[in-house]
Amino acid sequence: MRELRTDDGLVFYRFNLLDGFVHALSSRAGGVSTGAFASLNLGFGVGDEPEAVVENRRRFARAAGFDVGSLVACRQVLGNVVAWVEERHRGRGALEPDSALPETDALVTDTPGLVLMTFSADCPLVALADPARRAVGLAHASRRGTFGRVVERTVRAMRALFGCEPARMRAVIGPSICPRCYEVGVETLEECRADWPEGERFFRRDRGRLVFDLWSANLAQLLGCGLRREQVEVVETCTRCEPGRFFSHRGSGGRTGRFAFVLGVPP
Repeated sequence: MRELRTDDGLVFYRFNLLDGFVHALSSRAGGVSTGAFASLNLGFGVGDEPEAVVENRRRFARAAGFDVGSLVACRQVLGNVVAWVEERHRGRGALEPDSALPETDALVTDTPGLVLMTFSADCPLVALADPARRAVGLAHASRRGTFGRVVERTVRAMRALFGCEPARMRAVIGPSICPRCYEVGVETLEECRADWPEGERFFRRDRGRLVFDLWSANLAQLLGCGLRREQVEVVETCTRCEPGRFFSHRGSGGRTGRFAFVLGVPP
């Protein structure tokens, strides 16, 4: 993960595995939002002023080098629905929330010039790219989405729609709450056993607490689909441990902004 910083203080990140694609991961620095959303909140619907979110998205797009009007965003619901994004979707959810693709947690496209956008405040955002087929995917891998194998479903969608081969795909699992911080209840373990039984191995006891490892769970799904380990980067940066860099739902008590991953095929 490479850190880049603009003259006006906006901080974002790029990844060697995604070079050749339009991509960037935002931090929380360099925007105009205030209070609990300070300062580069990119998410609508969290209590921030919509005008501030729009300005933040414009600043992020300018810094990362893409047209904000090319964005396609979705209304995430902690699920596993994958949407195929085409030219007709250009701009949906880019500068106002109502047109975002509904009830979707993963996006895939092979349309040049479109830029996918997903959001987080503790969940891993998983980026996928196939240089040979010039196709990309982004998944918001919440706990429920992970149990619903949203990352696996995204890989399968790219294979079915675009002819992508997992062995040549590249992936980045972005920052999220770490296994030591992600304490869960026994009911979460039971939910996993019902929806994704093989995921039970990613729970463990830590200092008497039950915790869940989102990083390893999503890495296992990628490898199980056929991606090669050397082509997957796991950013082991905890959003709760580093509240100065990333928004954290748990770290803030629930009132906070959203950072974003953007990914697209160059025009």
